[in-house]
Amino acid sequence: MTISISDRLAEVRQRIIDAAARAGRDPDDVTLVVVTKTWPAEVVVAAYEAGARHFGENRAEELAGKRPDVEAVLGPGNGITWHLIGDLQSRKTTVAADHADQFHALDRMKIARRLSQRLEETDKNLPVFLEVNISGELSKAGFDCRQWEDDEGQRNEFLEAASSIQQLPGLVPTGLMTMAPWTADESILRDVFRRTSQLSTWLNESLPTASWSSLSMGMTDDFEIAVEEGATHVRIGRAILGPRR
Repeated sequence: MTISISDRLAEVRQRIIDAAARAGRDPDDVTLVVVTKTWPAEVVVAAYEAGARHFGENRAEELAGKRPDVEAVLGPGNGITWHLIGDLQSRKTTVAADHADQFHALDRMKIARRLSQRLEETDKNLPVFLEVNISGELSKAGFDCRQWEDDEGQRNEFLEAASSIQQLPGLVPTGLMTMAPWTADESILRDVFRRTSQLSTWLNESLPTASWSSLSMGMTDDFEIAVEEGATHVRIGRAILGPRR
């Protein structure tokens, strides 16, 4: 029997509700971002018709091509929020600024400045998450925060970057994003997510002039743990759409 996108979406939402209940949280505080990278516009439309309203793309150019195709079917006032969730090359900042509604992977000052320049030109604001590398994996992007609790220099460097970013025109601080190790014990996953949540708390206390409370963390294989540890945005593709094309 073929399982529909609607059925898979309902199942994931129930798993979010259950995880939130275990943590004593309101499940409405968790935004489900359906990751549609490599999937065509008709799949986005199908997920939309099943009730999804937040969609995530890894590449700015794919978002730029797919968004108008979806709007051609659903209309520009469709209520979709488009999340750019992948690392961004400096030469793609204009595309990202023009087409993304939120950006989850701001990982260096060069990108922040280039985004801000374009946003100022177009009189647009873009909510951004700062991507942080908590696990210490060399394959992971993000501001180096692997020893933030014990390394004052690392804390100060990150605080300086966050302070600079919140002052750039057009960039609206939203929170932090992280990725846990692909294959790890639950205790390791939980530690990465918990430490990211604690970093968010510290950053809010250190820079109270902006909000850093949102936490983009958790994907198909670990989103329930992420919700239990405070995730406000989970990025899920395979569990809803099936294996990626």
